Amino acid sequence: MIDWLQHTTPGLLTLAIVSVAVLLVLIITVKLEPFIALIVVSVAVALVAGVPIADLVGTPISSSKSLLETGFGGILGHIAPIIGLGTVLGAIMERSGGADVLASRLLRLFGPKGAPLAMGLTGLIFGIPVFFDIGIFVLAPLVYVAAKRGGRSLVLYALPMLAGLSMTHAFLPPHPGPVAAAGLLHVDLGWLIIMGLACGIPAFLVSGVWWGSYIGNRVFVALPADVVAADEQAERDGTVDKAIEEDDPAEPDTDAPTGGGTATRTRVTPPSVGLISTIILVPLVLILGATVGSVALPKESGAQPVLTFLGTPAIALTIAVLIAMYVLGTRRGITVTELGRITGESLRPIGMILLVVGAGAFFGAVLKATKVGDALAGSMTAGGLPIILSAYLISCALRLAQGSATVAIVTTAGIIEPIVSAGGYSQAQIALIVIAVSAGSIVASHVNDGGFWIVAKYFNMSVKDTLKTWTVLETILSVVGFAMAGLIWLVV
Repeated sequence: MIDWLQHTTPGLLTLAIVSVAVLLVLIITVKLEPFIALIVVSVAVALVAGVPIADLVGTPISSSKSLLETGFGGILGHIAPIIGLGTVLGAIMERSGGADVLASRLLRLFGPKGAPLAMGLTGLIFGIPVFFDIGIFVLAPLVYVAAKRGGRSLVLYALPMLAGLSMTHAFLPPHPGPVAAAGLLHVDLGWLIIMGLACGIPAFLVSGVWWGSYIGNRVFVALPADVVAADEQAERDGTVDKAIEEDDPAEPDTDAPTGGGTATRTRVTPPSVGLISTIILVPLVLILGATVGSVALPKESGAQPVLTFLGTPAIALTIAVLIAMYVLGTRRGITVTELGRITGESLRPIGMILLVVGAGAFFGAVLKATKVGDALAGSMTAGGLPIILSAYLISCALRLAQGSATVAIVTTAGIIEPIVSAGGYSQAQIALIVIAVSAGSIVASHVNDGGFWIVAKYFNMSVKDTLKTWTVLETILSVVGFAMAGLIWLVV
């Protein structure tokens, strides 16, 4: 039996199927932390498949790297600086009140009728450097203001904003999912930005603007009762904040209440929209400059090494963080100590993300070493499905089963990595495969997804209403994003 599992294609495929099934049982039923479940399953697969102990975990006297070390270390060395720096950049921009400035300017520009689109663009722009859940915490009070002033369903204003946040979180660096997939499949982040924008913007327009407007006019959700009560009390006390109500960005709240609670309000001079936009664009432009330079400039060009250095993601993000620390921090009266506190607090939540990504990379390394990945690759090729479709379907299945987008991404990338490595695909094609994996990882958010409950809580929706609005939005975002990737795949 063991020999059959180790040396035959049906046996290796059975091992792969059983390993994924056990992984899902450990995460869903046993409630084991995903990174621990991934390690347990990876070690079990390696042992059953006959990987020597010394190769799996190393020995005290061996100088060669074990699978455990190369699996974890290889990917974390690539993505940890990117995710860490991106997190710090987002935290500084959040503290600066940039979201308030963006929202108020866009609301003034688009007017009352265009308020849903304004909220969508705010989510899209602010979502580039800010994690999805943090974006909700920061932007929810602005959605409340827009809904109160417009006198219509909260859904109409919330869904476009959520679509913007979700699109950037799924398809664009420096967010953990796309960065992890790019690292596992070895694709340049410049190409990922190009393809992420090409696929993500149409998906945002369809899911956030079209679907948000359609369902927002059919499902009425009132403002949370505690928000209404807090506003009424503030009006009675004469302390209600009129900054955004009057479309005046002069004095935004940098510590606005999240989820309808109250918070200490700190008044600071706000940054300009141009400044916020420039800081967001700095790392994207530098990374794209390196990508374009590698294609357009001759190798002997003196500019190419400069562009490559500045466009290295960790360097580009470091430059952006230093600029943000100065122009949004010290120049506006925030002390170095306070900046250190903001940085430290922002980095705490990413530990689990990095552990999951590292464990997922270890799982992929085990699949490759045991030839399970090769067997899966051969079966998918024999089945006639294009790699981009296979990647999407596997990611969708894992997402639906266990809820975590990160687990879906890293597990799918580990499964398809042998096909991608052996396929001779261009960087543009691999970027599209990453988009397909990322698109699959957000499909049909439902009750096993933490994001589902955050959306329901912050926007006062029942489970039924959340399924009718948010779950459908995520599915449309996923399908349209993948469809765009498929269309571009045909011409690259």
